[in-house]
Amino acid sequence: MAGISGADNNQQSDHDSGQKGTESKDMIDQEAPRMNGHVPVVTNGVADTASEKSSSGSSTPTSSKDGEKTEENEKEKTNGEVKEGEIKEGETKNDQEIVLIQDTGFTVSITGPGVESFELPVSSMELVQEIHQVLMDREDTCHRTCFSIQLDGLTLDNFAELKSIEGLKEGSQIKVIEEPYTVREARIHVRHVRDLLKSVDPGDAYNGFDCNSLSFLNVVTAGDILEKKRQPPTSLDCTPPDYIMPNSKDRPLIPLHPGIKEQRGPQCIKVLTYSGWNPPPGNRRMHGDLLYLYVVTLEEKKYHITASTRGFFLNQSTEDDFNPKAAQPKYLSHSLIDLLNQISPGFKKNFSLLLKKRAQKHPFERVPTPYQVYSWMAPQPLHHIDYIRAEDAFSTRLGYEEHIPGQTRDWNEEIQTTRELSRKNLPERLIRERAIFKVHSDFVAAATRGAMAVIDGNVMAINPGEEAKMQMFIWNNIFFSLGFDVKDHYKDFGGDAAAYAAPGSDLQGVKAYFGIDPESLYTLGTVVIDYKGYRVTAQSIIPGILEREQEQSVVYGSVDFGKTVVTSEKYRELLQKTATQLKVRPHKVLNNKEEEIELFSSIECKGIVGNDQRHYVLDLLRTFPPDANFLPVEELSKDMKDHGYPRDHRHKLACLRQELIEAFVENRYVAFVRHAAFQFQQLQLLKQNKVKDTDNKVKDADSKVKDADSKVKDTDNKEIEKEAEKAVVHIKSPEKLVNGGSGDETVQTAQAQLENDIATEEAKKIVETLTGTDSQTFEENTKDIVKKAGKAVGSLSDTEFNMTFNPDVFQPHVQHADPESETLKREKQLVKDAAEFLVLHQIPTLINDCLDHTSSPIDGLTLTEAMHNRGINMRYLGKVAEMFSKYSSVSYVYSIAVGELINRAIKHLFKTYMQGVDMMSLSAAISHFLNCYLGSYSTPHAQVTPEELQSKTAKRKSKKKNKQSTVFSIDNTEWLSETPKTLWKKIVDEVDEYYGYALECDSVESATEKYNLNRAALLRMLCRTCGVQILLREYHLDSRNKQIFYEDDIINAFPIVKHLHPKATDAYHFFTSGQNKIQQGLLREGYELISEALNLLNNVYGAMHPEIAACLRLLARLNYIMGEYGEALSFQQRAVLMSERVLGIDHPNTITEYAHLALYCFANNQVSSALKLMYRARYLALLCYGEDHPEVALIDSNIGLILHAVEEYELSLRFLEQALQLNTKYFGVKSLKVAMSYHLVARTHSCRGDFRAALLSEKEAFAIYRQTLGEEHERTKESSECLKHLTQQAVVFQKKMNEIYKGEKSITFPPIQIQTPSLSSVLDTLNVINGIVFVQISHDDIEKFKQEMTKRTTDQKELPEVTASGDAKLSNSDNASLPNTSAIEGAPSSQDCAGDNKLSHEPAQLVNGDVKLQDPLPEVTVTEGR
Repeated sequence: MAGISGADNNQQSDHDSGQKGTESKDMIDQEAPRMNGHVPVVTNGVADTASEKSSSGSSTPTSSKDGEKTEENEKEKTNGEVKEGEIKEGETKNDQEIVLIQDTGFTVSITGPGVESFELPVSSMELVQEIHQVLMDREDTCHRTCFSIQLDGLTLDNFAELKSIEGLKEGSQIKVIEEPYTVREARIHVRHVRDLLKSVDPGDAYNGFDCNSLSFLNVVTAGDILEKKRQPPTSLDCTPPDYIMPNSKDRPLIPLHPGIKEQRGPQCIKVLTYSGWNPPPGNRRMHGDLLYLYVVTLEEKKYHITASTRGFFLNQSTEDDFNPKAAQPKYLSHSLIDLLNQISPGFKKNFSLLLKKRAQKHPFERVPTPYQVYSWMAPQPLHHIDYIRAEDAFSTRLGYEEHIPGQTRDWNEEIQTTRELSRKNLPERLIRERAIFKVHSDFVAAATRGAMAVIDGNVMAINPGEEAKMQMFIWNNIFFSLGFDVKDHYKDFGGDAAAYAAPGSDLQGVKAYFGIDPESLYTLGTVVIDYKGYRVTAQSIIPGILEREQEQSVVYGSVDFGKTVVTSEKYRELLQKTATQLKVRPHKVLNNKEEEIELFSSIECKGIVGNDQRHYVLDLLRTFPPDANFLPVEELSKDMKDHGYPRDHRHKLACLRQELIEAFVENRYVAFVRHAAFQFQQLQLLKQNKVKDTDNKVKDADSKVKDADSKVKDTDNKEIEKEAEKAVVHIKSPEKLVNGGSGDETVQTAQAQLENDIATEEAKKIVETLTGTDSQTFEENTKDIVKKAGKAVGSLSDTEFNMTFNPDVFQPHVQHADPESETLKREKQLVKDAAEFLVLHQIPTLINDCLDHTSSPIDGLTLTEAMHNRGINMRYLGKVAEMFSKYSSVSYVYSIAVGELINRAIKHLFKTYMQGVDMMSLSAAISHFLNCYLGSYSTPHAQVTPEELQSKTAKRKSKKKNKQSTVFSIDNTEWLSETPKTLWKKIVDEVDEYYGYALECDSVESATEKYNLNRAALLRMLCRTCGVQILLREYHLDSRNKQIFYEDDIINAFPIVKHLHPKATDAYHFFTSGQNKIQQGLLREGYELISEALNLLNNVYGAMHPEIAACLRLLARLNYIMGEYGEALSFQQRAVLMSERVLGIDHPNTITEYAHLALYCFANNQVSSALKLMYRARYLALLCYGEDHPEVALIDSNIGLILHAVEEYELSLRFLEQALQLNTKYFGVKSLKVAMSYHLVARTHSCRGDFRAALLSEKEAFAIYRQTLGEEHERTKESSECLKHLTQQAVVFQKKMNEIYKGEKSITFPPIQIQTPSLSSVLDTLNVINGIVFVQISHDDIEKFKQEMTKRTTDQKELPEVTASGDAKLSNSDNASLPNTSAIEGAPSSQDCAGDNKLSHEPAQLVNGDVKLQDPLPEVTVTEGR
């Protein structure tokens, strides 16, 4: 957002500072918070935090990157520049950072017992611990755990960095020395052996344990594609499976998990467990016995093993007799695996197979993910005997994690301490962010485990006497509460509905405060978990809060909704800072003693000082203003009434989203600037006329202004200040403007000419002049102008632009200090305006995005994301669906919206349906629910035996409230009477009541027919949103005469977890500046910045994270564009693996990644892999939504072309015709996409020898090109050539056929010219349809281009830069000005061919004279959890 004022000068200043080619300096530039007009990408924390992004409203004290607040000095800042001292500090900091960033790599040689020595590359930043990890992972050393690492006889400290170790250098010899065991080490060793034995088994991924998740890429490509590059391709089998052929109605589910059977590793041992003889008696401990193991080998032999301090040996005990003496012959092995190899040949053979299989897996398939990802389908689980697993489940491990000495973790202390770490320079920030992320992901895992334990009845309540709904729990230092209205807390807000919604809103508030990262103000670790129909909130515990009543602890805010309100000086000071950044308006309320109290947050927000003296804020559920469209508000505008607002809602906690507030303030700010500038220019014209007659004072002042302006570029802030003051034009500090701007601001002069449409840029400059200090030169009118402009946009202040929101308006329980005041009316109006902006501006914008295909959601998840990015809450989904239904060219989005409406209604119903179902009947209840939802069989029968029901009714008669059991004391048998008819009636009512949308269907058949939905997609969405895992098998979803699901089909229930996503801020800056460079056509520099971003991301997040996947995808695309096809393949392979692991195997992003990988495979001549990947992408797209989608058209064009390349013309034709049909439907008959499709179809027909069909198709293509691009365009000429060629061929062919019919004997066919396509020509066409186009531009053109641009500069429009090397930046608006349109040879227009395609995520680029046109970038900004 701050880019608005800085956009133009962004590239300019890059030039001025003479900063080409110094990448390292450039990188650091992003780093330091200084701004001398270099790279204004990260001014004043523009990208620093999401919430600060648009601090245009309110006088925002921007915090510099290092967190020191710069309020006092704001007054002497010019727009976008940082105060003196900070610049100096930044300069010096840069120098140290350059040193610190440099991470040197070297190789050391490692020798150990029983292995050959090997070389290991390491980096100076690594810890010794990481060498440990590598050794425990390597095939030949993985069975050792208890060893130390020595250099020249000295043992190295595990937590030392390599660079701090003396004498460690290139080629050093590092020795691995076996150490004696302790009980702890012996247990760790046994656990490690057991982990190795199940390392290739996907069981943990299906069960959702230990952050394991699934990945099928290497199954789809039948092995690692990078390995295949080295082997010559075998014969091609290109036949697609039937279910992905165009128009196939079959949607099988088994192919979602291909090759399950082969995934399991060989069994190595039957039983490995701790023996019943543990722990060793005292006399044996004196001999060094640590623990005893019991083993049954594959040969059915039973052994008892002793773990002693020196290693493992067989003893002579049996099941009945204890005899700890060593058995003969005595094998003493330091490693348990060595011992098992000795005693069991079967173990030896299978274990080496297992290690091979493990080594074949890509590291990305084995690394744990930061958060658990669950699979909604699983094969029948194989439950092997595993005592260690059993011990884990029931032992005290519930309380403490393995590696932590002492007892449970103090989560709150860890979360707050990591926030307090220093963040002065890059290495410190990296350490801090890594610590925050690590603690956070551990906390999410612990909270999830705890919430499941609570709902499964495994944790004792802290108030066991209360009714089940009221109970609260503490487990592992985390506090759990259920989403029910306890003690009528939310009685006036909607009871349980409000209590269910509150944790979600509270989490949004915590996110907002966490995002600003304020110093000395703390929020709680918060996770919201939905599991088996219940909502659980998990929070870290404020020290000391459990020892006293809440009323005593609260020093700010209100515990009883506004009756008693308190405040404290410290909280005022802390919240004042955050209020400006979050656009919260300070406001006064009265408490029950009629005292006025000023608040900087909503009234429910509480401030509590913990025993650790930290200031905590909690209950942030109303951080953002209320949504007036869903509250009983007195008067909304006529437009809103026409839309049917205000609507009734279940609860009164409906708030607007942070994204909406930012978009709204930005929109109003632009309006304010334009309004003021227009007025000002008229004023100047009046004045000009006076000036001519009277005196030339103004000109004087004016020339000084110009002087000041010319100096801006090369002086520092103070001189500018002096000059500007001399000229009596004082540029007001950026508080009044968008957060930050650019270094060289021009001050608007008196001679400005009146234009009708003033460019916003210019307008901003005028406004700076206006909001400046009042002086004699400017007449009083300037104040008036600001006042008028402010009034026009609803600003809350007469002297500046102020858009802040009072979160307590429209809240009947809040007593405002002055309920009748003008200010309060304005505040209320502003909140209404924001809600109106959502309906009248944001929803139409969303629809336009889909209409011009900049956004094309593929399932409910992506639609939800698109809505949230625009700040539209999901309760508007009905309105969104209604608006989409009016446009046939986005009918697919309409279907997705209706599918999501049904899915959300089902989620609400599932929640109430599941509450109180008896534990014994859970799977019967869920399968019955699925039958009623998706089945066409009208009377599905729940599988519950009469005896079970009998016992239930008996229980009910004895109406005792069972206080001890958890939430399940209610016996709910209502679910038995549910039928498809009743459930669908409930769905229709729910959608109508909650979303205000009238569904015209009463069963799953009518819904799928009317709204073009598919049942497999509905099933997938239900399982993913309600946390149900079903058996992996084929379900006959359309069967009418018997039910689909049985209780054995329900494998598990898994939790749906919502939490914060800590950001890697530095990596984000590198990433965005890299993107900017790429958009300017500086690919190499962009590439280096993005590679650096990847390093920083790995540094903060570890190996796996959705943001790293996005980064890898961009690097792959850049490599591809620069012709490095092999590199592109390797990056993209990692992107696919990571997307599968961290987002899910059927996540929409994964589909995109597969399609990219297929293209790069084809470029590397791996045609059969490319096809398999494309087939997989098409299958996933069909499963997520169905065939009727523009993305499917793109996939089909790709498949058709690749099949064409391998001469499978019949198959190719089916896919290309399908693509043509879809393109025509979604892009319109006259679209260039459609022309391209016709051309491809024609090519395929001609290759089959069907010239007549080919002619018809090519004619259509020609007609579109001629109409759209004109006769002279290259594409039109090519098409016309093609037509001539086809006509000739057709005539020749027809003549010969006629001769045959006449029966003339001697007939020789002349050679008919059918060109078989070359792989390179097919690749070029693939690039075109995927939006990557290479164009040669001659030197003359570049010269013309430069002249064109210099001409434009004078018009003050955004300009591409043209550098000496001939690189240029092409923005989409510029294509028009290119000479002779050569820039668009392959893609008829940037809008249509390049811009059409969502799979290519990059913009137009020029590379050393080649333009690459791609998508107008839907920012691949690294954002959370995509």
